[in-house]
Amino acid sequence: MNAKVNIRRLKTGVPGLDNLLGGGLPEFSFNLIAGSPGTGKTTLAHQIMFGLATPASPALFFTVLGEPTLKMLRYQQQFPFFDAEKINKSIRYFNLSIELVEGNFDRVLKSIIEEVKKYQPGFVFVDSFRSIVHAIMDKTQGEAALERFVQQLGVHMATWQATTFLIGEYLVPEAGSSPVFTIADGIVWMAQNLHRNSLVRKIQVVKIRGQEQAPGLHTFRISDNGIQIYPRAIINAGASSDAAGKGNAGEGRVAMGIPGLDAMMGGGLPSGYSLLVVGPSGSGKTILATEFLTEGAKRGETGVIAAFEKSPSQLLSNQLSALIKSRQVGVIETRALDLSIDQTLHDLTEMITRTNAKRVVIDSLSGFELALAPEFQEDFRASLYRMIAELTSIGVTILMTSELEDRYTDLRFSPFGSAFLADAIIVQRYIEINGEFKRAISVVKVRGSQHSKQIRLFDINDDGIVLGAPLSDYTGIMTGRPVPSSANSRTGQ
Repeated sequence: MNAKVNIRRLKTGVPGLDNLLGGGLPEFSFNLIAGSPGTGKTTLAHQIMFGLATPASPALFFTVLGEPTLKMLRYQQQFPFFDAEKINKSIRYFNLSIELVEGNFDRVLKSIIEEVKKYQPGFVFVDSFRSIVHAIMDKTQGEAALERFVQQLGVHMATWQATTFLIGEYLVPEAGSSPVFTIADGIVWMAQNLHRNSLVRKIQVVKIRGQEQAPGLHTFRISDNGIQIYPRAIINAGASSDAAGKGNAGEGRVAMGIPGLDAMMGGGLPSGYSLLVVGPSGSGKTILATEFLTEGAKRGETGVIAAFEKSPSQLLSNQLSALIKSRQVGVIETRALDLSIDQTLHDLTEMITRTNAKRVVIDSLSGFELALAPEFQEDFRASLYRMIAELTSIGVTILMTSELEDRYTDLRFSPFGSAFLADAIIVQRYIEINGEFKRAISVVKVRGSQHSKQIRLFDINDDGIVLGAPLSDYTGIMTGRPVPSSANSRTGQ
């Protein structure tokens, strides 16, 4: 018999969770939401419950806390997913405290079965299941009784076609020995790590039967809107640079908006590339980035800028500010500390999709690294690699800036060795000519493209960046001879 049973996947209503589950929650599954205290298990359960429960498929929530309904309703109603109209219509609460006093698994199971028969719910929640286990096993009932209880509960719920959730506080060492983990169809693990005074919340789908889940740990936040999960960017092993549109640099070029710079890059920046602009403080990195976005707006290409060091009022020119007001450029201001790269990628891709953006600016990688929680700083290169690969795979062209200490004698392209992440690199430097600092610019690489090897002087005026003469015209620099007046006059061109 080759007939395949189709299992309906339920949309949980929790942003990002369906992605981790492989498309949604299997209907009629027996699930465990586990983790240490304070990780958000009850909030996640309520967010799922209010998202799924309807009069035709109601939810029954069993509690074992001292004042369950009062406490839960008091705190959960602060979130926008809470719908008071659903209470007693689509959602009902039942307390198991009396059954726990008797200390018998069979009595607890009987009460659950009676309420399920009476209410016929589509969804059943038991919070906290571990409290039931401890209360009863402390009264001499052993592991065999617990395993029998869990098996019978699972069989009854499957028979009544109810999707079930057991919520419990578990420590990692307990997980392998508990029969609940063996019997469960799905296990969602929640944790919070305190790392150098920075709190990072993580979530993992340990297992989900019948479908492929997103592997690994993913970050999430609990805000005034509830739980928001940020799935970790995972690079497809079969993906190639050609698949990201990098097989032929001549397929399309993006104008930089600075006269002469496109020619230095061999005709402009290839579409879908990532460009790294490095240089010391004040060398003009942010101005080059704003010219890049402004040029895109002139050509009808929406842009997005993620600012990690300055506020938009400090960062942007009057012209770009006008473009933001007209929604030709979107701004993601992420100056808060304890960020995760997954959250930043989520915010970027959401705005890119919503605005159909073609150009993205990240200003700067140095500020981005400092804004991350310490846990993510330690893995910054690998996480940044996944982020750039994900963004370029959706077809946007990226310009990243990076602060670089100018040591005059050293030639470096990144303070943390991330130059390999970029498809193209532009370096801005300071040089000394006749006792004055001058700015110089050079194109270090453009993958798959012939580019200029010249180092050119440039100036910054009210019109932006203006390229000057090649440095080779200034014959007196290395020899100590005076710079020709004819060359000096071209500096501001």
